[in-house]
Amino acid sequence: MTLLDRLIHPDERTALFIDGANIYSATRGLTFDIDYRKLLDAFKQHGRFIRAYYYTALVEDQEFSPIRPLVDWLDYNGYTLVTKPAKEFTDQAGRRRFKGDMDVELAVDMVEAAAFIDHAFLFSGDSDMVAAIEAVQRKGVRVSVISTIKSNPPVASDDIRRAADAFIDLTDLANLIGRPPRERNTEPRVDYADDDAT
Repeated sequence: MTLLDRLIHPDERTALFIDGANIYSATRGLTFDIDYRKLLDAFKQHGRFIRAYYYTALVEDQEFSPIRPLVDWLDYNGYTLVTKPAKEFTDQAGRRRFKGDMDVELAVDMVEAAAFIDHAFLFSGDSDMVAAIEAVQRKGVRVSVISTIKSNPPVASDDIRRAADAFIDLTDLANLIGRPPRERNTEPRVDYADDDAT
């Protein structure tokens, strides 16, 4: 019996809500990356799977965006993509930075989905999501949070772990949804200023 077998009742309607930037930060501190095909397949085998949402901000004017191939793949392979343009600014050190917070979009979708799901799986460790979790729970939906406390520093805040009906550390799902990390040092990375976990 897997962890998902224990968490998901056979007749439960489930949906995934994935904060892309937050989960990217979480896996950077771990020894594996998420295989999104395996992730979707694993959840489709349990309960009555409804939908998987993936949230990310995109830098529109870059010739090459490191996240674009992932976003395109997700869009064609069963995920509902929710995106918006990232806003550029220059920090105090003169570095080009981007703001791309998707918390409001994710929270609104979770609350709206409460009408047709029984169990929400939130892939985020951001304490800003606590109010959305509590709103969904008041509508009778169970919320399981998937993030990590095993990275340094931990990505999942204490507040979100307390608010959740269940907390699952990403490392406990590594065998089910993980793949070896790619060469992270050579990949260009967008630095999103508003995507801290707490």
